[in-house]
Amino acid sequence: MAPFSKLLLTISIFFFFLILDTKAARLAADDDQISRKMFESLLEMKFPNDMNRIDEILPGFVGHVSARKDTLTWEASCFRNNHATLEFNNRGKYGGGTLHIHVSEARWYEWYCSNIYIFATPFNIHHDEYWKKGEHKVEFLWQEKAEYEFVKRRGISIFVLPSGPLDTVVAIDDFRKLFENSDEGEKANVQFLKDYMNVSLEERPHPWVTANINPDDIRSGDFLALSKIRGQSGGFESLEKWVTGSYAGHSAVCLRNPEGKLFVAESGRTIAGKDVVDVLPWEEWWDFEQSNDEGNPHIALLPLHPDVRAKFNETAAWEYAISLKGNPYGYHNVIFSWIDTPKQNYPSRVDAHLVAAFMVMWNTINSNSASRLWNEALNKRLGTQGLDFPGILVETEERGLNFSDILAIPELDHWEYTDGKSVSCVAYVIRIYKAAGIFHPITNSIQATEFMVRDGYQVKLYEDDTSRLPKWCNNEKDKIKQPFCQIRGKYRMDLPGYNTIEPYPNMNERCPSLPPSYEREPKNC
Repeated sequence: MAPFSKLLLTISIFFFFLILDTKAARLAADDDQISRKMFESLLEMKFPNDMNRIDEILPGFVGHVSARKDTLTWEASCFRNNHATLEFNNRGKYGGGTLHIHVSEARWYEWYCSNIYIFATPFNIHHDEYWKKGEHKVEFLWQEKAEYEFVKRRGISIFVLPSGPLDTVVAIDDFRKLFENSDEGEKANVQFLKDYMNVSLEERPHPWVTANINPDDIRSGDFLALSKIRGQSGGFESLEKWVTGSYAGHSAVCLRNPEGKLFVAESGRTIAGKDVVDVLPWEEWWDFEQSNDEGNPHIALLPLHPDVRAKFNETAAWEYAISLKGNPYGYHNVIFSWIDTPKQNYPSRVDAHLVAAFMVMWNTINSNSASRLWNEALNKRLGTQGLDFPGILVETEERGLNFSDILAIPELDHWEYTDGKSVSCVAYVIRIYKAAGIFHPITNSIQATEFMVRDGYQVKLYEDDTSRLPKWCNNEKDKIKQPFCQIRGKYRMDLPGYNTIEPYPNMNERCPSLPPSYEREPKNC
């Protein structure tokens, strides 16, 4: 395979992880020196300014090919007629196989076009690039007997990138710009949200920061929704928004300690290079967001409704929040907050086959981070312990299950991981709400880890009478009055479905989220 195409494939794989789990991608890049250098180099790359679609960097699933299935056929961008067969052999300790790939009927632009392929089993992943028609071979040596048995039953998965190297380069450039901490990076994020979510951000009149906030008006339980649109955090959040349908990418909650001092409880605070759970004074949090957050955060304060506030047990909420301080961010389960259904949560070209293939690849790159990112959580869903990712796929196959069904199993709040309770930003907020008693009498049927940021601001818990909002709440020069308090941001924050969904048992456990409409059907999913 050409070195340039290897680079393209590696970068596309990295971006898939940004899409699949943006926080997880940050952990992977932090843990792995090669990944970090690759990401830093990517930010420095310069390409033509053409715009292209996200689909160009995501491989599409073609199908499985096994000895039992004579021929798998498909059409690709450069070659119309393609088919594959698998031949087993006795090479190696556990045997092996030869994958025969036949490509023909090149399109008129064959001279500069090629197709890049990925071939995957639970233990093995290969990639190759085809410029010329004819027969090509990919050799496999089974690493374990379990791999042989798996391939015999299920086959080898085949994926193909939808475009050749040139279009892939242009598409990657779109993503590079999302992570720039510059005006161009901000424009790229604004355009990305418009193109992929139909979100048009409208500029607000000055001032863009509320200077006269009175902390005495902020109560325990008031929700903070944050949306960042530049720099690394802005790029990560834009991808997260597109995948989940949220119009905010981060959240936190206000709490008062027993002495009445105002704090902010937040999961995902970066301390000494690690994302952790933290509880810090309001003044310290607000000063950072005004002066030091490179993501140009847009921030909305969502005050609780008086009836909800009356049920809020401030002492219990504080004690629970403090009990998790210092815990790692919820890398273990953040993926599973998003995936609720076998097929109706994945954006274009992504499905459970692709998720599995990239998990296999990441397992070979950094098995330690793979264990933290999903292996423990998948073991809990299978009722097993200690299985690595290949073992998880084999166990799933032996039980006659689909991997898509395993991914969709709801996360349970009582699950503990090797490094303790695992909470994402919004899961931390909802767990504090549970501890405070505001979901009574259905508290035990609410799984906080099944909430995304969108679910956090759509649940009906907040003030619905704008006359009761603090006087400093919204910009007096803005003719459009919001039902919450936007306290920072150049653009007006929109939170569709804000404060509309009454809490119900097993909330958000089976919800579709297909872009660009992100419809919840049924409503009580």
